Amino acid sequence: MKQFYTVLFTIITTTVFAQIPANYYDSADGLSGFALKTELKNIITNGHITRTYDQLYDGNGISGSNGYIDTHSDVAVSSGNNYENDGTILDFYSEDPSGNDPYNYTHGNNQCGNQMAEGDCYNREHLIPQSAFGSAYPMYSDIHHVIPTDGRVNNFRGSLPFGEANNDDWVSLNGSIRGSSNMIGYSGSVFEPIDEFKGDIARALLYFATRYENTVDSYTSFDMFNGTEDQVFYGWAIDVLLDWHYNVDPVDQRERDRNNAAYNFQGNANPFVDHPEYANMIWNPTPDTENPTDPTNLTASNPTDNSIDLTWTASTDNIGVIGYDVFVDGGFNATTTNTSYSVTGLTANTNYCFTVKAKDAAGNESGFSNQDCETTTNNGSNLYCAEESFATIATNSSSYTTVNWAGDNGLGWSATSSRTDQTINGKALTIDVRNSTNGTLTSPSVSGGIGDLTVTTQRKFTGGTGNLSLYVNGVFKGSIPYDDTVQTTTLNNINVEGNVTILITEETTGGDRVAIDDLSWTCYSSLSINDSELNLFKMYPNPISINKLEFYINQPTLVQVYDVLGKLIISKTISTDKNWVNISSLNKGIYLVKMTANKQTSIKKLIRN
Repeated sequence: MKQFYTVLFTIITTTVFAQIPANYYDSADGLSGFALKTELKNIITNGHITRTYDQLYDGNGISGSNGYIDTHSDVAVSSGNNYENDGTILDFYSEDPSGNDPYNYTHGNNQCGNQMAEGDCYNREHLIPQSAFGSAYPMYSDIHHVIPTDGRVNNFRGSLPFGEANNDDWVSLNGSIRGSSNMIGYSGSVFEPIDEFKGDIARALLYFATRYENTVDSYTSFDMFNGTEDQVFYGWAIDVLLDWHYNVDPVDQRERDRNNAAYNFQGNANPFVDHPEYANMIWNPTPDTENPTDPTNLTASNPTDNSIDLTWTASTDNIGVIGYDVFVDGGFNATTTNTSYSVTGLTANTNYCFTVKAKDAAGNESGFSNQDCETTTNNGSNLYCAEESFATIATNSSSYTTVNWAGDNGLGWSATSSRTDQTINGKALTIDVRNSTNGTLTSPSVSGGIGDLTVTTQRKFTGGTGNLSLYVNGVFKGSIPYDDTVQTTTLNNINVEGNVTILITEETTGGDRVAIDDLSWTCYSSLSINDSELNLFKMYPNPISINKLEFYINQPTLVQVYDVLGKLIISKTISTDKNWVNISSLNKGIYLVKMTANKQTSIKKLIRN
């Protein structure tokens, strides 16, 4: 959990690190491509002192260095990129940067050993699997890629490559994922750490490919390696590493401090921490700057009460299009890799206009497609609210007969039809105050709650003015007046949550008949009292099948995810640079996402596929 402290943990303040020399990389100046990589290999090989495998734990016998105690301790840093700052082991596989860690380890205790569950013990994880090079030194004990991690997660990761994974296999307690590849170019299983440490791991792999350039071509048992000394990585692998390195988790002060401590431990540094630009200069020396062509022939079709389907003609690109951003009324809605998308969560009887942009792996974007607009239907299929205009209610020439009309999700309401001369504008139901049977209008239980209720009334035939009574779940909520003229009444802030039964009945006596028309209401949940700011927040993708729910926000925002019964599942404060939430714990279904910032709240429906 990130916090801010000004005092460093004692065990660190007593250690003075040797600094990486200012001229350490001078011989690499002016180089690029694989020539730069080779010169960096020469630089970081010179001075590299081979340490024993056991010395990683505590630097035993090394003057001025304590191994993992110096490089992987959870202590405060000057940048404020802080967690608990309690001196425990900083484990990429168990640290929760935005909450309480599921477990912690103290240096020197609980070293594996056997492990049956997370939190049993920690050991040394070779980010480049040991199966690739055996027990050969110095790679076997190179502190730049051999890190302390929970033994159970280490075991589940095994020798898998790193990459973007589907949540279809296993998830650790801090949200790291093992699953099938979610990347183009590789179809096997991969391991995906949380975003906080993706860059750290990517730079460790880039270091290994550079430091061991002369032998890495033989380490082909690791699925990220292509058997060469120059490129080293397959195309899909270098793409994801560069993305993690530059975009997801850039170098921070904590990693710079760790690099200095590693230099102090074994006499060499990771050049991609000190000079992040080297990665592009080696593996992407001529960056792709060409934009994809604009998508064309965008068509909006098949409207329902809350969804509209989109299709368009694919864009072209000199390298390749990786996805399309879908915009609704000018605001970002979702990203898809397909040339079709169903926009959901819309409001009934509302016109929406759509555009699409294409993007490539380098982040280049096309211009907008043509705009196409469509209006959602109004068939009463809103998930949580119901409306009824009575437009379809048949009139009866003389007697009152019981009829049903569709409310929320097709639920039936019972009432009486009215004679033609007792309607409002040719439609309405009429309550006969003289008759207790016909003098009530009652709904079945409707899920979703009720906030405000609006109804139009008019007295028919002789009589005086009066009032009807509204009961919600048997509790009186207000009076609905009527007289000889048509009037519309809204009862505000009824605010009853969950299943509700609505009853409208007489309050006054006499021979009045009251026509009721355009009965409607807003739904209500205690989660959405301040939902008037609905469009201030955007989340994507929705529906979602991956584990990373992202948000467009402009300030720190509290994100809370509830199930449909109102149970809080996830609560996390996000920022503009860490604007995502791991939803790997969510099963398939429908959820409510509450976003709160600066006393404004928005509730949106989330569909988990």
